[in-house]
Amino acid sequence: MKHLLKILGTALSLMTTHSKADDDTRLWYDKPGELWYQESLPIGNGYMGALILGQTRIERIPLNEETTWAGGPGESPTYNGGNRPDAHEALAPVRDLLRNGKTEEAHKLMTQRLLGIVGKKPKRDDSISTNKPVVRNPPDGKIQFPGFGNNQTTVDLVVETPDTGGLSAYRRSLDLRQALATVDYTSGDVHHSRTAFASYPDRAMVFRFENDHPGGLNYSVWMETFHKVERVDFNDGIYTFDAILANNGMKFQAIARIDAPGAVSINFHNGRITISGANRVDVSLTIASNYLNEHPKYTGGDPKALNATRLATISIKGYDRLLAEHLADYQTLFNRVELSLGESGNTALPTDERLLKYSKGTKDAGLESLYFQFGRYLLISSSRNGTLPAHLQGKWNVEMDPQWACDYHTNINLQMNYWPAEVANLSETHGALIDYIVSLQKPGRQSAKDFFNARGWIVNTMNNIFGYTAVNWGDWGYFPAGAGWLCRHLWEYYEFTQDKEFLKQTAYPVMKDAALFWLDYLVEDENGKLVSMPSFSPEHGGISTGTSMDQQIVQDLFGNLLSAAKLLGEEDKAIKQVRIAREKLLGPKVGRHGQLQEWKEDRDDPNDQHRHISHLYALYPGNQISLSQTPELAAAARQSLTFRGDAGTGWSMAWKTNFWARLQDGEHAYLCLKTLLTPCSNHNHGGMKLPGGTYPNLFCAHPPFQIDGNLGGTAGIAEMLIQSHADRIHLLPAIPAAWKDGSVKGLKARGGFEIGMQWADGRVQTVSIKSLAGNPCRLLVSNPLYLNQLSTVKVPQGWVAEFDTEAGQTYQFKAVP
Repeated sequence: MKHLLKILGTALSLMTTHSKADDDTRLWYDKPGELWYQESLPIGNGYMGALILGQTRIERIPLNEETTWAGGPGESPTYNGGNRPDAHEALAPVRDLLRNGKTEEAHKLMTQRLLGIVGKKPKRDDSISTNKPVVRNPPDGKIQFPGFGNNQTTVDLVVETPDTGGLSAYRRSLDLRQALATVDYTSGDVHHSRTAFASYPDRAMVFRFENDHPGGLNYSVWMETFHKVERVDFNDGIYTFDAILANNGMKFQAIARIDAPGAVSINFHNGRITISGANRVDVSLTIASNYLNEHPKYTGGDPKALNATRLATISIKGYDRLLAEHLADYQTLFNRVELSLGESGNTALPTDERLLKYSKGTKDAGLESLYFQFGRYLLISSSRNGTLPAHLQGKWNVEMDPQWACDYHTNINLQMNYWPAEVANLSETHGALIDYIVSLQKPGRQSAKDFFNARGWIVNTMNNIFGYTAVNWGDWGYFPAGAGWLCRHLWEYYEFTQDKEFLKQTAYPVMKDAALFWLDYLVEDENGKLVSMPSFSPEHGGISTGTSMDQQIVQDLFGNLLSAAKLLGEEDKAIKQVRIAREKLLGPKVGRHGQLQEWKEDRDDPNDQHRHISHLYALYPGNQISLSQTPELAAAARQSLTFRGDAGTGWSMAWKTNFWARLQDGEHAYLCLKTLLTPCSNHNHGGMKLPGGTYPNLFCAHPPFQIDGNLGGTAGIAEMLIQSHADRIHLLPAIPAAWKDGSVKGLKARGGFEIGMQWADGRVQTVSIKSLAGNPCRLLVSNPLYLNQLSTVKVPQGWVAEFDTEAGQTYQFKAVP
């Protein structure tokens, strides 16, 4: 009881205390939202996401549960993850054509025989936006990727409240510190307030509707779905909604507890709950399906049993305890990092107006730190231990046929979602991706065997929750290097956490299995170098041999695997083969324009401003290219970036921010960040010709909305402040003049360190380094520092100091006077 009272007391104090720092962790608006992806406020608990528009009379809240997917074995009894057992027979002929310079013939044969079997794609009219205000039109039953499926919106929670007069004093906000969405307004002389939050500990979405009318007001509550409804029921305060997906027969259940203390009456008719004379209505709900992430059936879950357990807990706890435990859980993660980048202008303006002023040149460092923390909020809200990882829209999808299936794209997008996980001190969010990577190993082995007659495992561009790892959809879908890229996350998790047991039990065997594929797939070129063949630079340039991204990912995978093997004392035939193969890999090449070549052939076009810049993988997120260790390649990477320009789709600008940060060009990284924060209103992708930016609710516009730009942007800001990829901790490596004064606490560095610092005029003033693993620390700073605890150690400017640490100890530095 004392523990519960303490939690409740803490929650109350947090909700009633407001500080200036809160202004830069709050989004707010002075009118209801109209458009789902541009204006709604997102809440989520990893399992589910909801979008809040804040409409006053009828509030429609789309609820997206992560496993509501079309496709998979339920769609077709012959579903096998897109694999084609005889596909590998075409590999040798395709390679022969490439060796003889017959690229068109090679491409034609590849598309005929080296792709898997899926349904025929229906024609899609992208001029018709499904981003309708308030009510979405149901689809025509067609989906963009038959045989693959897509994520589909689950149910809408609808709450109707009567108008009691003209609207005034409207405010809608999302408090990032508490993960609370609120709506307050006055209708006539009646004040209305609403609160919404998503609890990870209780797997619940909780909504409170209140009014101060003396006799209370009448409310109607119900759910709607585009799926086939099997049962709607209401008994003893419990609303049950059972439905089934027409595409694959997947069943799901949404179940809610409805509390309206003091209400005159509560009735149920035609699927709707009507509540009379209430000053408060609480809706606490959870959703589950019969999906189970077990290859090859992907079914077997018991949604009713799971929901019954969850609802019993929700009922016992009640609103106040649910809120208190939500805050305790969420803030354990969110409060680890504080960031100030300077003066916070325009906090008195609604966030949409603030964004617009910023785009016109008004300085607002607070908006930049808000964007950073919004990214952390989104990752916490869409990815937790035990959930599926965040997809293209995180956990927020209002459509039945979303762009790109709202899937897992592994040629950049899924990985970018997790770039901030470690540096922004959210290792717990990384667990969902890591578990998912492990689950792909078994189906990925089948794809490696069927398409390439190779050992190991692969995953290509498009991946779903039903083990779809096959090659498909032409050249842009051909990307077996996706598995190698995913393995970088296993290694990153180890480097930041120093969890050697994880390295031994999870990361090492999965990385080794991925490396086996490349040992079989790589072939010698005319110069005796090992190359990927055939090979495609993601979504750009056609069929080729030894594209830079493939080569860099393999070099990265092999290098990380060898480092892991050394740490674990592992040495066998495969590791020896990897060591030999890594030395024979075709490495990065500098072209005739001084650029880093995207292809083995020197054919880059200086006027090409394609959104993908995949050939700079070795610069970021890899570490084979750096200013300190490979200056010539770093200069070539700079030239490639200059050619590609600073504009692009949302996620592309986020990647460029990280690239320029790695090149320690703070002004250019900052330019890309500001470009990313350009207001955007377009929803459709328009053939990829429309520039990206940021919607009024700070969602990233690809366009359409893709969460990777948000999370990549958060990683980019962190990368400007701290880097640890080059065997040292570098403080303020890419600080722009606009951030000349600031502070940060809680960022993490490789080797197991947590960093806090304060700077002025671009120079570090104080530094706090907490050692989490007891490793030696190597520190590089931009100005001289003293280490307080070891007064004999002075760190000159531009010099790396190394000192021993003890786990759990904190080491303080201060600037030399």
